Amino acid sequence: MSQFPDNYLDMIFADPPYMLSNDGFTCQNGRMVSVNKGNWDKSNGFENDLSFHETWIKECKRILKPEGTIWISGTYHSIYLCGFLLQKLDFHLLNDIIWFKPNASPNLSCRFFTASHETILWARKDHNAKRYFNYEAMKNGYFPEDNIKKPNSQMRSVWSIPTPSQGEKEFGKHPTQKPLALLKRIILASTKPGDIIFDPFNGSGTTGIAATIIGNRKYIGCDLNREDFSGVTLPLPCPKSSHRQCRTIRFKSSLRFGFSATIPDAKFNLAAK
Repeated sequence: MSQFPDNYLDMIFADPPYMLSNDGFTCQNGRMVSVNKGNWDKSNGFENDLSFHETWIKECKRILKPEGTIWISGTYHSIYLCGFLLQKLDFHLLNDIIWFKPNASPNLSCRFFTASHETILWARKDHNAKRYFNYEAMKNGYFPEDNIKKPNSQMRSVWSIPTPSQGEKEFGKHPTQKPLALLKRIILASTKPGDIIFDPFNGSGTTGIAATIIGNRKYIGCDLNREDFSGVTLPLPCPKSSHRQCRTIRFKSSLRFGFSATIPDAKFNLAAK
């Protein structure tokens, strides 16, 4: 991120580690599995976790344009730290979105409520700058996956979107992969044609795929975890008649210090340091 100039990016979507790999268990496809996703998802204690989040959020503020906005997703394990830091670093909070998962995994322990949502914070860098919001698209757009959104009515802050389908995992998957419908909505709502979008926790590259599907956006993503996520691909929509020739974007590990990916037309590749 240090390679970016100041005031360069129009929008950032960040899905940082939730720090919930604690040797517990969860349900996946009807089977009990470990919640552990990797060392990158393990908590290092409150102070260290806070410092980690402050470092990358502070850098995000430097590289955002004054009118730029940032989206941060998380569960209760991490989102309150991020929300506190957004306020500490003088961002202007715009919304907290509840991403409701109608097909969330059941709670196997039966000792507390079933976790069925994530929180997504939306904030702008400068309180006085005029940031972009595509009100008409959010009000009148077509969102067939969302059984809460009413046609031709204002988009509310609770979004019902299923977790990624098997088709979105055809060429590989990430343990915290986000659905394309979620990222498409975020990008459509908060960016204009020609805008530059950055994802500092690229993972499976869903943000870049969504930007490409919407079109006329520039995208840069980076991820430190070369071992798990280099070469991950997602399919791009195409007519049924040519399904097997469907284009894909492949994100390749090509830089010495980490995993980097760009959609064509982005200005430069970003090496994670």
